[in-house]
Amino acid sequence: MTAPTTSAADLVTLTIDGVEVRAPKGTLIIRAAEQIGIQIPRFCDHPLLDPAGACRQCLVEVATPGRDGKIAPMPKPQAACTMTIAPGMEVKTQLTSPVAEKAQDGVMELLLINHPLDCPVCDKGGECPLQNQAMTNGRATSRFEDVKRTYAKPVNISSQVLLDRERCVLCQRCTRFSEQIAGDPFISLTERGAASQIGIYQEKPFQSYFSGNTVQICPVGALTGAAYRFRSRPFDLVSTPGTCEHCASGCSIRTDHRRGVVLRRLASNNPEVNEEWNCDKGRWAFQYATQADRLDMPLVRREDGELHVASWPEALAVAAAGLERARSSGVLVGGRASIHDAYAYSKFARTVLGTNSIDFRARPHSVEEAEFLASHVALTAPDHGAVTYADLEQAKVVLLVGLEPEDESPIVFLRLRKAFRKNRLKIFTVAPYASRGTTKLGATVLQAAPGLEGEVLSAVRDGEGAFAEAGTALREAGSDAVILVGERLAATSGGYYGVLDLARATGARVAWIPRRAGERGALETGCLPSLLPGGRPVTAEGIASLAQTWDAATLPTEPGLDTSAMLLAAARGELDALVVGGVEADDLPDPRTAREGLERAFVVSLELRESSVTRLADVVLPVAAFSEKSGAFLDWEGRVGPFQAALETELMSDYRVLDLLAGELGSYLGARTASQVESEMRRLGPWTGARQGVNPAAPTAPSRTGGDRAVLATWHQLLDGGSLQDGEPYLAGTAIEPVARMSAVTAEAAGLSDAEIVTVGSDAGTVAYPVRITEDMADHVVWVPTSSAGQSVRSRLVVDNGDVVTLTKGVAQ
Repeated sequence: MTAPTTSAADLVTLTIDGVEVRAPKGTLIIRAAEQIGIQIPRFCDHPLLDPAGACRQCLVEVATPGRDGKIAPMPKPQAACTMTIAPGMEVKTQLTSPVAEKAQDGVMELLLINHPLDCPVCDKGGECPLQNQAMTNGRATSRFEDVKRTYAKPVNISSQVLLDRERCVLCQRCTRFSEQIAGDPFISLTERGAASQIGIYQEKPFQSYFSGNTVQICPVGALTGAAYRFRSRPFDLVSTPGTCEHCASGCSIRTDHRRGVVLRRLASNNPEVNEEWNCDKGRWAFQYATQADRLDMPLVRREDGELHVASWPEALAVAAAGLERARSSGVLVGGRASIHDAYAYSKFARTVLGTNSIDFRARPHSVEEAEFLASHVALTAPDHGAVTYADLEQAKVVLLVGLEPEDESPIVFLRLRKAFRKNRLKIFTVAPYASRGTTKLGATVLQAAPGLEGEVLSAVRDGEGAFAEAGTALREAGSDAVILVGERLAATSGGYYGVLDLARATGARVAWIPRRAGERGALETGCLPSLLPGGRPVTAEGIASLAQTWDAATLPTEPGLDTSAMLLAAARGELDALVVGGVEADDLPDPRTAREGLERAFVVSLELRESSVTRLADVVLPVAAFSEKSGAFLDWEGRVGPFQAALETELMSDYRVLDLLAGELGSYLGARTASQVESEMRRLGPWTGARQGVNPAAPTAPSRTGGDRAVLATWHQLLDGGSLQDGEPYLAGTAIEPVARMSAVTAEAAGLSDAEIVTVGSDAGTVAYPVRITEDMADHVVWVPTSSAGQSVRSRLVVDNGDVVTLTKGVAQ
């Protein structure tokens, strides 16, 4: 897909302040003025929101040609943010027109009549458009002598967003964002005239993952965030650019800190990725690195069986000795690693430990998924044929498989919603029910119980029954159709092959969207048992291509074990040592087996905070947090998102710790600095040889359901029980209520009714949630969040998507 170009016939010529301007047809006057460096004052205008003309601050004088061809001025000044340009139009702004200047001065005077003059204590003071424009376009003195209007404050829009109504200038940016961009009508304009005010949307409860954007785009201090409110002035902050660490969306962000403490994070303008938005998790979930259980010194398990604080030389020596004694070793990378860290783990496994048993998938996974990633995802990038955000916006059809964008990649959700609103994008999703995000995307649900996605994809390909519409739409769109695949499809045998088969049949393009920020970079750097850095396969040819940079003669030649196989081997005593970086046992497919393996093996853990892994480790090596180091993530497109260290620390990045450990083991890793790692990755370059394919896997026959038995469907909600949200109580207060969703048929068969408590059980344990009967949901399926309200499906039930669970009324005793 290519972006549309503007032809000469589509350009309009006009003059602004006597300067000739040529701009595309449909351009707003305020944008055309910006092209020649003229800044017309404004409050309600925002380039990503539909025009409103609410504040009237951008009034300009406009003259247009009449039917006789003569230029005739309009009788009154016009709003530059709502009026589009026309051939021969003459515009005079405040720079050349006394009429426009007087109109803008008058609007500013009216805005300031009731606006409080509390700039020294207002959170917006120092970065406030109203402050700036009052100085540049307002009167030097005020003529207002009455008492200003006041309201009780603040109004809690949510636990995180607070409203000071007397500061509001009724620009409607917040209401337009919530309705147009997020699709969550959580804030609204009420009353009329002098009684107008912004208030809470009354018809629906507040539920939005994107509410923080309203705080950032508010042109005054009317909306503030509870976490930052009254904590600092903007001019006291130091800002550091970066890329969000929470998911694979790749949002550009800005970290603002003061005296060594991060106080807030804002979305940065990146038109190719997140535009000017981010989700609430990326904005406010940064306190995890300052919790009381943060690790700042190495720990070593001594003779008494307890972990004790140790020096770095002692900890590295103990770790090296344990790894040297091991007959076989493995490396678990996890999803928080930057590209530099992931490369160091990959090289450490091969050149230091001599093993291909390395895996970044600290979650349910499969061999089929690894083959899919190696053959169709690795080495793709925006300049090498990858699907991009722009492609999603311009696509005609998008099919979602094993993916819930609003929860798992919020910026992908916003881009899809934008395409749905602006371009009438047709969206289909293979899912058990229509989620909140699915409804806001106007998506058509191709109903499927977990584990049967492969069969549904085959039916779409063949145009069968209820799935014929999706198949026809994909074929008609061809390369303008995109299939977005989530990591949850790994639980479905034959799912990835079904996606590729459908893509071949229809001409659609395929993209993979993982949930964690570090997974795409870990893939490219070879953190898989059958894949080497640069997409090289673990074959003689792939290993030989590393010879100029690595010692290829000493590299292991057989594919290694994946995450589940490593932990099972450790539990059986067949794998002696594990190096673990940023993995939580409860995220793994079988936490009980994982704990057995971690207890039995010699474990070296590189970690930020105390975790289930560090409590079982023999050596714990603390590493720097995201805000304390520099590096880069790869987003789902394969686009590099660099980040810089905001805070100073004595702790080191994972790659530097691994470099020291390799030295203790008598090896040279070459990962002392980020630039050293980058230089080596560039020298390696991408694999140019043949790539492996995906072997078709037979779908697993569904187990018996009905009565008190149902198929489990589950995924992580964006705001859940994850450790990266620790320390942020305001954000936790906006999480969506965890419930157990099921159809009326399923509930009746199990003897349940809406709002009753249901216990979802397996042979391993139970979780309990209120029942929410959901329309148009697949029968004999129950959906619960993967981790929420202190309950984890994987740690308690030890099951995953497609497994059968039991349903019991009430809380199990």
